[in-house]
Amino acid sequence: MKNYVSTRNQQEPVGFYKAIVQGIGNDGGLLVPDFELPKLDLSSLIRLDYVSLATEIVSTFVPEEGRSLIAQACLNAYGKGLFPKEVVPVKKAGDAWIAELFHGQTAAFKDMALSLLPHLMTLSLKQLGEDRKVIILAATSGDTGKAALEGFKDVEGTGIIVFYPTDGVSAIQKQQMVSQEGKNVKVVGIKGNFDDAQRAVKAAFADPQIAQACNESGVFLSSANSINIGRLIPQIVYYISSYLELARRGDIALGDKINFCVPSGNFGNCLAGWIAKQMGLPVERFLVASNKNNILTDFFQTGRYDANREFFKTNAPAMDILVSSNLERLVWYMTGRDGDKTRSYMEGLKNNGVYEIEPEVLARIKEEFTAGYLTEEQVLETIKDCYDKTGYVLDTHTACGYGFLERYRRESSDKTPTIVVSTASPYKFPESVHGAVSGEVLDVYTAIDRLTALTGVPVPGPLCGIKERPVLHTTVIDRSEIPAFIKDAVRK
Repeated sequence: MKNYVSTRNQQEPVGFYKAIVQGIGNDGGLLVPDFELPKLDLSSLIRLDYVSLATEIVSTFVPEEGRSLIAQACLNAYGKGLFPKEVVPVKKAGDAWIAELFHGQTAAFKDMALSLLPHLMTLSLKQLGEDRKVIILAATSGDTGKAALEGFKDVEGTGIIVFYPTDGVSAIQKQQMVSQEGKNVKVVGIKGNFDDAQRAVKAAFADPQIAQACNESGVFLSSANSINIGRLIPQIVYYISSYLELARRGDIALGDKINFCVPSGNFGNCLAGWIAKQMGLPVERFLVASNKNNILTDFFQTGRYDANREFFKTNAPAMDILVSSNLERLVWYMTGRDGDKTRSYMEGLKNNGVYEIEPEVLARIKEEFTAGYLTEEQVLETIKDCYDKTGYVLDTHTACGYGFLERYRRESSDKTPTIVVSTASPYKFPESVHGAVSGEVLDVYTAIDRLTALTGVPVPGPLCGIKERPVLHTTVIDRSEIPAFIKDAVRK
């Protein structure tokens, strides 16, 4: 049986379809596979296009009888013109390769999973015979929100509410969300940061008043954040795809080990790569790159996770996070799948803002992960340096990865070929990117035009004409009002 269990060991195992629909463990933990992960046959996978590859990988997490459903879902997500033919282009920039994950509907890597999740959700609802309406909750630091809204808009039987920090996303990210069309979508600004929104969304699943409102209204809640295992599984695919692309081109031999450098905030992206490694992808090391909010760097270096620190708003806002939810899954794995120990860590984080893993657990983590961060100034310097030397235009988040990789190589003897996972188009943050390349400070929309003229990199289709899109969502609430807002939305 392919069951899923909670990282906190207080929930009975559930099947794949229930795990997708439930979204989060009913004990507050995250759902994880409770079965041996299948091993990849790279020699057969290398011949597949992205739709077929996604079908093969995602199907391994689903009951055998669900394979045909997954094949159709992957075709709908990746094979009907929403992505370019190659889906994830891999390009060279100096001594590194860049896996571009931003060619979907919203120009950010979240599209890679959130194009598939609505299809996984609808097929799971049908398999469970569930006829209640599902309300999808999502907190966003910028990219998840728009990708989730685009994925779930007008999907029958669903509604979606996205909470974003009003002063914690880029101007382009905000405009993408507040101009979102769809009869079943709500976009809500909050006076607070991403962690406030994420904390409230996770708490909503255990709130008795919200549960009562759901029961009375015939609806239930699920999540589009990466706390949902349905967000994590599709992300495994692009690590395998990027590796196979290098092998197909002869840049590496099939079976050679590589490194991945991953810009990381909530850690779901990097965790998906690590799961791919557990399935047999030849990865030597993961380089975890952060911005000035360097809590992950401190954790991977010391084993102490301490959220009691200053929060910074930076030019890489999607990583302005102090509570990295998906780290809980990695800790669960690294403690030998010890749910009781993981629960004690998370209780420490909730009650005191801190937990610390044992030295032997940290040692296991250090065998596979190295972490570092860039300041805002270093991000801009990296963008300019990369462009001047290679002609490649990085966004601010990918620059964290690219710059950390350069430092790591200077400070280590590791010459392993490395793919930097690029999480967003530079046009999501045009004022920062253009300013870094040109030294000229411009408003966001002028910067888009100038960046195009300067670099020749075309504006992604999803961002063309964004300035003219009408604002459809103006609601702003205090972070303390999120539970009441969810309850009212459920009743309506």
